[in-house]
Amino acid sequence: MVESKRETSGGPEGEVQERRRQRWWVPAVAGWLTFFVGLHDVIGALMPEWHRRMVRVDEFVPGSVNNAARTATLVAGLLFLLLSHGLRRRKRRAWRAVVGLLAFTIFSHIIKDFAISAIVAAVMLAALVYFRAEFYATGDPRTRWRALWMGSFLAAFSVAIGLLFIALNSRGLDHNYTFADRLEHVVAGLVGATGPVTFVSDRKNDLFSLMLGSLGLFTGLTTAFLFLRPAEPAPALSAGDEERIRELLDRQGARDSLGYFSLRRDKSVIWSPTGKACVTYRVVSGVMLAGGDPIGDPEAWPGAIQAFLEEAARHAWVPAVMGCSELGAEIWCRESGLSALELGDEAIVDTAEFSLDGRTMRNVRQMVNRVGRQGYVAEIRREKDYAPDELCALWERAAAWRGTDNERGFSMALGRVGEPGDEECVVATATKDGELHAILHFVPWGTDGLSLDLMRRDRAAQPGLNDFLIVEAIKVAPDLGVKRVSLNFAVFRAALARGERIGAGPVLKAWRGLLIFLSRWFQIESLYKFNAKFQPIWQPRFFVYPSLNEAPRIALAALEAEAFIVWPRLRIPGLKRPRRRVLPSP
Repeated sequence: MVESKRETSGGPEGEVQERRRQRWWVPAVAGWLTFFVGLHDVIGALMPEWHRRMVRVDEFVPGSVNNAARTATLVAGLLFLLLSHGLRRRKRRAWRAVVGLLAFTIFSHIIKDFAISAIVAAVMLAALVYFRAEFYATGDPRTRWRALWMGSFLAAFSVAIGLLFIALNSRGLDHNYTFADRLEHVVAGLVGATGPVTFVSDRKNDLFSLMLGSLGLFTGLTTAFLFLRPAEPAPALSAGDEERIRELLDRQGARDSLGYFSLRRDKSVIWSPTGKACVTYRVVSGVMLAGGDPIGDPEAWPGAIQAFLEEAARHAWVPAVMGCSELGAEIWCRESGLSALELGDEAIVDTAEFSLDGRTMRNVRQMVNRVGRQGYVAEIRREKDYAPDELCALWERAAAWRGTDNERGFSMALGRVGEPGDEECVVATATKDGELHAILHFVPWGTDGLSLDLMRRDRAAQPGLNDFLIVEAIKVAPDLGVKRVSLNFAVFRAALARGERIGAGPVLKAWRGLLIFLSRWFQIESLYKFNAKFQPIWQPRFFVYPSLNEAPRIALAALEAEAFIVWPRLRIPGLKRPRRRVLPSP
């Protein structure tokens, strides 16, 4: 999580570019070497016979693996494993911890007369000190829930280590214990108690008790340290930030149909030095993800972009942008040295030019007429014309029709209905005999446009309700002062359209075939065909990224931000979750 940045001076462009050009291989090599050192120490502590056969490894990695120090080696190995990821992300705290741990390792090797291992550890320590400038990133702000996650992981890992130790040394047991007995002994040992399992060798009994006790102490201290650290708030726009963004949208909101979605409550904001432009973003899995164009005057966009890049460099986050316009992509690439890829097209309908007449609109015309003959009635009103309890009921029905437990959307969805400040949003409903069957929600796009936010319907109702509501909303658009309506976003629309034409090449046909295959899980082809029915104007949208090797990571972060990938969350009965203003009820 990351808190909102109310003001920032950004930092010179040269400093941002210099950090982005730093040796990428240094943190990668250091992180993976630390990971393998930790893995080697853990395996060596649990399998001393294996380590004796692989004794030559000591010539290349630091770590003491002998019977007298196996417990210390196991804990050191766990620390190396936990710190390796931080090193790969250039985290300064991880670098300090690894340096301190290596210094302790050198001292322990000298005491035990392991000269070669001490030399190797000293070389690794010297290399980390020499390249210390590469590990500049500050720690990510975290909540206390991260402490519970880490404590649960370490507890489970410690139990697994204990069970594995028993399994690897099962020949030394004085009895054939059941799995329940072994599990009871491991859990008891982690809290300092005695369990039912006994080894024939007293030395092994003492060693196992010491190992479990050390693991339990390590888990408890680590969890307590993370929990007692000052917690950082979840990302949220402050009232002042929101007011300033609304002022920019009033002046410059007509430039981007996605501008209003910057007011989502799970985003943070960073401002240009002049305060005339800002970039809203969310950090997901180490990716600093912005959505749409910067808000405000395009002349001030470079300042906001440089501030965004400096913040990403300070934390070693990967900067990326989802769904920016062609102008936005040009400025992002010019100011940051990033690359752009056409992600798809946005469907925009000119309300003055729209008509149901003609052969091309035959399918839409028939669908709309069929819905009307079934007795459905459309009603289009702004939120300010609804009573609060009416909006609450609409939101509850929309949530019931969602089909998933999570509200999707990041760059092209608002995620709420009926909050103060959203009075100009438009709600379109379809009812039959007084019962609600479909709802569409639009957000303002400047002073004369609307952008589709939410589209839900009762699956048991008449097909075509969404087409019906879109057409009815376009019909009443002049009464609302609306000249243009932005519909859904069609991912890789150009590839789908060109790939089905006569004369398309094999590469384009293969790409289209892959998109159709992925449409089984994602609404790719269906959204394209739905939008195309209304004969819209297609406006390209772009994905901005630093390099191809970072693209898969950014794609996964984007899928997580859009809630297409949802990781399981830890829920503890009786423990109140921290307050989040992501998807509040109206």
